[in-house]
Amino acid sequence: NSYVYFINHGKTNENWNNVPKNIKNDFQKIGIQKAKKKLSGLNTQYDSESIYHNFIEEVKKKGVIFLTSEQALQLYPNLVKKYINTVVPFNDNKFAALNGAVWSGGSFIYVPKGIKLDKPLHSYFMIKNKKFGQFERSLIILEDGADICYIEGCSSPVFLDDSLHIAVVEIIVLKNAKIRYISIQNWSNNIINLVTKRAEVHENGIIEWIDGNIGGSINMKYPACILKGKNAKGVCISIANATKKQFQDVGAKMIHLAPYTKSFVISKSIVSHGGINNYRGNIKITEKALNSFSHVECNTLIFDENSSSNTIPNNEILNNSSCIEHEALVSKVNEEQLFYLISRGLSKKDAIQLIIIGFIEPFSRELPMEYAVEFNRLLKDIKIK
Repeated sequence: NSYVYFINHGKTNENWNNVPKNIKNDFQKIGIQKAKKKLSGLNTQYDSESIYHNFIEEVKKKGVIFLTSEQALQLYPNLVKKYINTVVPFNDNKFAALNGAVWSGGSFIYVPKGIKLDKPLHSYFMIKNKKFGQFERSLIILEDGADICYIEGCSSPVFLDDSLHIAVVEIIVLKNAKIRYISIQNWSNNIINLVTKRAEVHENGIIEWIDGNIGGSINMKYPACILKGKNAKGVCISIANATKKQFQDVGAKMIHLAPYTKSFVISKSIVSHGGINNYRGNIKITEKALNSFSHVECNTLIFDENSSSNTIPNNEILNNSSCIEHEALVSKVNEEQLFYLISRGLSKKDAIQLIIIGFIEPFSRELPMEYAVEFNRLLKDIKIK
């Protein structure tokens, strides 16, 4: 009850020059101005509402809708009402219920049949006030054969008190459509991050969750795929770093409802300075999901005796023609690798960072080049004993 649920910093601007100077400076520090040139569209949310939103004219002409969630509800109410709460009902869990009651901000994306975008759409969410709750609601709809990449970034300064981030993301991937959803979270260690992200994937549809988690005091995130149509495919590749006073409880959910569906989960975690990381997964292949397949890999790099990592899988097959593969590995830094790199002139710190970058390579190779470089830079800031 002590959290502030809504803070408004002014209207949404389509002209970057009209953004208030202090807010513009905050976004420029994280490279938003440079990123604009490489995107189909950009939405930046500052606390409760979007402060800047724009996307290129040629994308508009293709019939793509990219708006804030409030704008979409005003301009396309029938479209929003048709899909909202269909993938994540308001009574799905207590955090979804809270979001449903107080949501503000978020992105709405609609991609018409057969439309493919060469450049990503991008939303950035910043929390700038302590004891504040950010409750954005995003809805993404891809018609048959559509194909896009969507990038989400999150950050905040360090506060004396905790703040909340409780978001809901619903994605509908219709027949033969594909979306790559990239999320890079770099919250401060005062943010409690409790989100519900879920996609419904129809026949021959594909969703790829590429999920990076560096910050946050408590982070609970389990991107989910409901594989509803024949030959639907869900992929989740994630990295989580847990250091001092951090609890990362992350994973993925893959629910197979139709025949010949496939899911792949690769989870990488780095744990140091007493941090805690859990992989919490749920793979379910139902009676009707005949001849389906799921593969799960959970790998942890642990740096000291005070840190811990747990794998908590829930794997369930309800037919005799499907298969789930699950493997988990926890290891320390390989001393032979470390010795070899140091003997070649690297400092111990640089050698460890090189090992970390190699460890997360299955994640970073899925990012656009400029984002991979930035993510590796963020990991270099991690202090390892």
